[in-house]
Amino acid sequence: MGSRAKVWMLGAVLCMAGPVWGAGDREQERVAGARAVDPQAAMRAAREMAGAANNLLATYTAEQRQAGVFELTDAERVNWHFIPRTRKGIPFKDLSTAQRPLAHALLSSGLSQRGYATAVTIMSLEQILLELEAGKGPKRDPENYAVSIFGKPGSEQAWGWRVEGHHLSLNFTIVEGKAVAASPNFFGSNPGEVKDGPRKGLRVLDQEEDLGRGLVQSLSEEQKKTAILAGDAPKEIITANSRSAKLLTPEGIGANELSAAQKQMLLGLISAYANRIRGDVAEQDMQKINAAGFEKVHFAWAGGIEPGKLHYYRVQGPTFLIEYDNTQGNGNHIHSVWRDMTNDFGDDILKRHYEEQHRN
Repeated sequence: MGSRAKVWMLGAVLCMAGPVWGAGDREQERVAGARAVDPQAAMRAAREMAGAANNLLATYTAEQRQAGVFELTDAERVNWHFIPRTRKGIPFKDLSTAQRPLAHALLSSGLSQRGYATAVTIMSLEQILLELEAGKGPKRDPENYAVSIFGKPGSEQAWGWRVEGHHLSLNFTIVEGKAVAASPNFFGSNPGEVKDGPRKGLRVLDQEEDLGRGLVQSLSEEQKKTAILAGDAPKEIITANSRSAKLLTPEGIGANELSAAQKQMLLGLISAYANRIRGDVAEQDMQKINAAGFEKVHFAWAGGIEPGKLHYYRVQGPTFLIEYDNTQGNGNHIHSVWRDMTNDFGDDILKRHYEEQHRN
């Protein structure tokens, strides 16, 4: 099994965490820090993404470069959203038969195996919506997902890339070939569960839903008083397509208020989101959570806790925010996002990069 497949696999993480949690209060929440980050991990990720991007760019016509390549400083880089709309960049449907596999190779270079499978399955749901809506809704097309490249891949300068369309927005920033940021990343699913037809029973974001519900259902009545927010579940993720993430209040229940088994469930939920991205980058995100203090992570839920009820949850700590919402479509339409509190669109690594340039 390659490094991308095995890094931060949930079973190994939980086995490693178990005895730590059983040791009482002595650093019991620092469950993710038993492994050092591979110093070559970011360089490997950056190299593979640059290779995939350059393979695609080598096939572009002059017109395609004009449409699909931007300066890193272009405002389009942070113009992200997950709704159906007209987008800049080059839609997959406008790529040639030879180019489309190269665009998918770029998409795959930033994701884990599960993350890539999830992304392309989300794309495929557009066909189901097309059939369900019979032309009455927005224009649906499984290939209406645009690829954009910002800057020059593989250079010593910063660059980035994005693949985006309805219910999918994946944003990557690479600096000096040795630092990678992979947020915001958004995965959505409509329908959340396919109810009819040959794909009946398909649940693209089943882990995100089931792990969150499993955690809230495990809470005692006393814990629920802190974790479950008053009122109905919000109709959308709170941060929507904001430029940057922010700490949301009320925070909910802290990791230090959970039992050992519940902490394992919380870590499993976080890991499911982190590992939608390729493993070596996900590992760095998990290490940041650990370094900031797992005990500072909070979980909050709103809405019903039984399947089929409208619901929302969030998980947040000093370095990250996860939001999940399933309130549209009678509770069968999911939005989920991973945000970095300081490094969305590579803000943090770009800041260090520019400071270093200024000193030199």
